[in-house]
Amino acid sequence: MSSEFQQKMPVLFIGHGSPMNAIEDNVYNSEWIKIAKNIPKPKAILCISAHWLSAGTWVTHMTNPRTIHDFYGFPQTLFNVMYSAAGDPKLAEQIQTLVSNPENKHEVKLDDQSWGLDHGSWSVLNKMYPKANIPVLQLSIDMSEPPEFHLELGKKLNSLRQNGVLILGSGNIVHNLRELAWPKDGQGFDWAIEFDEWSKKMIIDRNFLALAKDYHKTQAGKLSVPTLDHYLPMLYVLGASDAKDELKFQIESCDKGSLSMRSFTLG
Repeated sequence: MSSEFQQKMPVLFIGHGSPMNAIEDNVYNSEWIKIAKNIPKPKAILCISAHWLSAGTWVTHMTNPRTIHDFYGFPQTLFNVMYSAAGDPKLAEQIQTLVSNPENKHEVKLDDQSWGLDHGSWSVLNKMYPKANIPVLQLSIDMSEPPEFHLELGKKLNSLRQNGVLILGSGNIVHNLRELAWPKDGQGFDWAIEFDEWSKKMIIDRNFLALAKDYHKTQAGKLSVPTLDHYLPMLYVLGASDAKDELKFQIESCDKGSLSMRSFTLG
């Protein structure tokens, strides 16, 4: 993918919530569909999903990544979904070269068989690009590294945007499954709303370092981010953004008490 794209791609963070969003029609995935219609069609998609956690950083390198149903207790209809997008091994090799840093011994490794597309990717893309006619790669999240590392890694991905690559982070700013309250559809606990609004302000102010370092400074933050898996994809997206990017919040709501469905584009 050496030729420049006519228009620099935006970066996108999606609060993906329940896997059922892949097959239901609701207020969340209707906005995902609108996002896809309002941005240039990507040549490829690089997804950083909350559901590929690893030792070291890996990128999918297979020609035909498999659909991973990494959940249980859902209807068979959801397990029947197969998202048949192709991979892009040459792009994976470019990303490996782009991101690897021999000076600090950080090397991105190529994954040819262990992973594929987990539901953090396909549950969103199944709505945004249902024809599955755009190559999709996943970049894993190295859980041995601090949040600042992931923000800096995102910066290294920025140049991909000029070549038509959509950088998609899929997670949730607030994600506490232990506190889920099923009757509270479209609603959030006070602490979830507090942290979501704080995060919004930091994003608007481009105070990304605060998001990487200060997320646990309040009780609201500790409840909202009990683990980093769903929070870190946002840092990749912010890192890959430009100061001049236009920020748009497509979704600004919490769901089931303890999930933020906040979704936004930059660019």
